[in-house]
Amino acid sequence: MSKKVYIFLADGFEDIEGLTVVDLMRRAGIDIETVSIRESREITTSHGIEMKTDRVFKETDFSDADMLVLPGGMPGTKYLGEYQPLCDLLRDFYGRGGKVAAICAAPTVLASLGFLEGRNATAYPSCMEGLAGAKPSLESVVIDGNVTTSRGLGTAIDFALSLIGQLLGDEKADEIAESVVYSRK
Repeated sequence: MSKKVYIFLADGFEDIEGLTVVDLMRRAGIDIETVSIRESREITTSHGIEMKTDRVFKETDFSDADMLVLPGGMPGTKYLGEYQPLCDLLRDFYGRGGKVAAICAAPTVLASLGFLEGRNATAYPSCMEGLAGAKPSLESVVIDGNVTTSRGLGTAIDFALSLIGQLLGDEKADEIAESVVYSRK
């Protein structure tokens, strides 16, 4: 059975953190769709790359989601955290036990929604103090219940493989790692 994942993109998202997740999940056969929180599908990454997302938030039905993912980067993370429809979706999805994941600065969005209270979590070093209520960790990827957090660009492959492992099993994650010549820790 195919898994469905949505990754939310805003102007200024960190290219590698967002697109590594999309690339590796698609290689694993996961149906992942990029979603713009803007009125249009056009997004500019934190390094000035212009791209088009698969969908626009306001035109998307998320009822089939197995996981929701937030990439980091600035000012992308700030825009994600300020976009009320996304925050409402995250609250509802998380409240029903849905899997949420965030990397780099984006775990601060999860913290602001109260999702990290009492949980182990990590983030980009300068964002660690923004993990209100969390038990901070320096691990590359931290899974605590239905919440996954990761540190940044340098941990993007580990993050993506962890998400694949959660959805399809470690054997599939290992297969994808091997296919891209990556040694899992």
